[in-house]
Amino acid sequence: MRSIVVFISSLAIVAGHGSCSAQLESSNNQETSNEVSASIFVDTGTTISTRILPPVGFKETSISPESFGFYLRNLPLKPAGSPVLYFNGKEKTNRHVYCAVVDQEIDAVDLQQCADAVMRLRGEYLYAQKNYSDIHFNFLSDGKPRYFKEYAKGNYSYQNFRKYMKYIFSYANTGSLKKELHPVNSIHDIQIGDVFIQSGNPYGHAVIVVNICEDQEGKKKMLLAQSYMPAQETQIVWNPSNNKSPWFDVQEGTLLTPEWEFHSSDLRRF
Repeated sequence: MRSIVVFISSLAIVAGHGSCSAQLESSNNQETSNEVSASIFVDTGTTISTRILPPVGFKETSISPESFGFYLRNLPLKPAGSPVLYFNGKEKTNRHVYCAVVDQEIDAVDLQQCADAVMRLRGEYLYAQKNYSDIHFNFLSDGKPRYFKEYAKGNYSYQNFRKYMKYIFSYANTGSLKKELHPVNSIHDIQIGDVFIQSGNPYGHAVIVVNICEDQEGKKKMLLAQSYMPAQETQIVWNPSNNKSPWFDVQEGTLLTPEWEFHSSDLRRF
């Protein structure tokens, strides 16, 4: 299975980065917003919430401290200016893609790509809650879930959890994750932790919503995080339609991210 996935990934790198370059060139020619980068970023902030502030007139939505959304909003970040590292330690040189890097170790193998990063975040949240029974992800081959509790056989150490996630990464992808997630009927019902996901032939992509803010009129904006191909650290992406901000408008229609084009109908939920 992984040999097939690796082959697909190699195709994706060539085709994906080709289309990404075109998207970036196009987006860089668009007019920039009046939002000022300096008013949004706090370099000393150590989490998503404290590093990337909502635009003027917006405030973060209220969520439960026990929720997946609260966990994502408070993900730790590497120091400001840190580069994204690939699984082999090399730097991702295209800084037009990301504005911050999640401080989360990844394995030194080409496994934790886009859907894998989403599953990793979900798994880490449930593990932190000691909710071991709910840690499960479907395999692509048969569409059936593999449960952490069955894999662990009583060993719930973090090291064993990481081995389980590596096992999942080897046999799951955007196709299996998309089928596992539940469609969100309206983009306006979006929640932190929702996922924009496309499966495709030979490859797809997924990004996860890691924060949402709202103004007094109910207009919402969101932050998105991703990994990509080859396997790399999870990153908060820039809005290519506004090169001064990582905040995206929550609206019907096309969602253009630095390395993929989604549609609002691609939104799904755990």
